Amino acid sequence: MGSENFLTVVGKNFDVFAGPLVALVYPLYASIKAIETKSQADDQQWLTYWVLYSLITLFELTFSKLLEWFPIWPYAKLIATCWLVLPSFNGAAYVYKHFIRPFYMHPQTSQIWYIPRKKNIFSKPDDVLTAAERYIEEHGTEAFERMIIRANREAMARRSNYMIFDREDYGY
Repeated sequence: MGSENFLTVVGKNFDVFAGPLVALVYPLYASIKAIETKSQADDQQWLTYWVLYSLITLFELTFSKLLEWFPIWPYAKLIATCWLVLPSFNGAAYVYKHFIRPFYMHPQTSQIWYIPRKKNIFSKPDDVLTAAERYIEEHGTEAFERMIIRANREAMARRSNYMIFDREDYGY
């Protein structure tokens, strides 16, 4: 009776028991072994594994609420980790050879964000300063000071959610 309950718990939580063994314990042991050898192949295998493991962990942390809706995720992760780790598959080396290395050796030059670049940043003054100087030339320093005071009052009013009316704007 007790052993049946134990086997049931182990069977239902196989991913919880096997996951850390496959994802951490064996790779740690194999990584230490790889450090002590002179072969670059095993170094590449385990460095690539740790990079991929970090990416999987970041993916899980980022999308944890979404992954909760997929009860098969822990088992899929366990299968993928086994493929990356087990020496008969050498999945991490495969991923490095077919995906990471070609991307690293021939980086794409596509631009994700559009950032307009000025050819010579220091040749022209900032647009805000230019506009302020032009306003002062046209209306005078007193009008510029009144505009700044009015803008400060409006900003304070927005923060405190009440309106301020200037006598200058609503003169009778």
